[in-house]
Amino acid sequence: MNVMYENIPIFARIAEGIKDSILSGEIKEGEQLPSTTRISKEYNINIATVNKAVNVLVAQGVAFKKRGIGMFVCEGVVDKLIEERRNSFKQNYVKATLKEAKRLRYSIEDLQRIVKEVFEEGE
Repeated sequence: MNVMYENIPIFARIAEGIKDSILSGEIKEGEQLPSTTRISKEYNINIATVNKAVNVLVAQGVAFKKRGIGMFVCEGVVDKLIEERRNSFKQNYVKATLKEAKRLRYSIEDLQRIVKEVFEEGE
């Protein structure tokens, strides 16, 4: 499980997991989402919790419902999700990293070198 999800409710984890699948291209814009029943059974989660996650995605403009057919990913949502994640990345990671780097008396040049080294190492 992704550590960044540890302190959030299960329905929010499900919603974020679906967003991750959209961002990775596993689920494409315009494609149908897995059914709530399938998600519920696959992960052994109460269907009401899964429904709450899907409702969050609808409220956020990530998915929409086709009555009698199912839930689908909104067109153009990838760009929206990337922008949201970039803002979150800046707030939750970059600012915290820079705060610590300043305490450790790194220069901007030091940080650029470190970031380049780590980036080039890959995963």
